[in-house]
Amino acid sequence: MRVIARPKLIAFWKTHPDSETPLRIWFKKIEQSKWKSINDLRKDFPTADYVGNDRVVFDIKGNKYRIIVLVFFTGQKMYIRFIGTHAEYDKIDARTA
Repeated sequence: MRVIARPKLIAFWKTHPDSETPLRIWFKKIEQSKWKSINDLRKDFPTADYVGNDRVVFDIKGNKYRIIVLVFFTGQKMYIRFIGTHAEYDKIDARTA
């Protein structure tokens, strides 16, 4: 699976240094995956939530941070739509982010 917008991750971990290692691990795992469905994805990320509109929410660093991605399984692409703290996540609509 190809992750689009890796610079968003880098910019985020520069602001939140404790997120760098978990985000690097998340990114590497995503890049090595070839999921065909949300069920396949959940085998590797059981806490990932499908929120509708092709969006999946991942908990990072024990749910301290959240990433919302737009996933296209057929094209093997994942677009980062949002990355932020749990408090920032609570202020948005994950289905439209």
